[in-house]
Amino acid sequence: MSHTLEHDLVQIVQKNRWNTLILDRAAALGCEDWWLTAGCVAQSVWNHVAGRDIHAGIQDYDFFYHAPDTSWEAEDAVIDKARRLFADLPVEVQVRNQARVPLWYQEKFGIPFGAVTRATDGIDRFPCATVAVGVRRRDASVEVYAPFGLQDLFDGRLRPNRRLPIPHVYLEKTGRWQREWPHLVRESW
Repeated sequence: MSHTLEHDLVQIVQKNRWNTLILDRAAALGCEDWWLTAGCVAQSVWNHVAGRDIHAGIQDYDFFYHAPDTSWEAEDAVIDKARRLFADLPVEVQVRNQARVPLWYQEKFGIPFGAVTRATDGIDRFPCATVAVGVRRRDASVEVYAPFGLQDLFDGRLRPNRRLPIPHVYLEKTGRWQREWPHLVRESW
């Protein structure tokens, strides 16, 4: 992965004040393995590239974490803590324990999700490889996770990730993104 693109990503992500505040406060949730991911990262880049307001069109801010306790009560406790921690932000922060995803995924999408051992397993399985990007603060720096690289993200190329056969989800998400960011070019499933 290009260190220049990684540097550019971190700079752009931090221009979005909601991303920065979430990154700054996330440690208070007490999750060891966590990432701010998906739309709030990718769409900040698309807004920057398109010369739009950095916050435009971003529907939510996804916070993935991994914890071995897969009970609803444990996840709900983290969600409630996050709700209080981010209550002053005018955005929705969606908090999900990736260890719980295999428990409900098949019922929702008709296929098994597979085993999860870390938070990045969820990022690895996004239907669109282009937005499979996460960031997290570690001490004074921001760490980047991008299993498919960053070039497509900056170039506005939407590419499928066929790891899970859910083309309808890919088409739905990328269709909305193209309406919001017309410069994006979608590769077929």
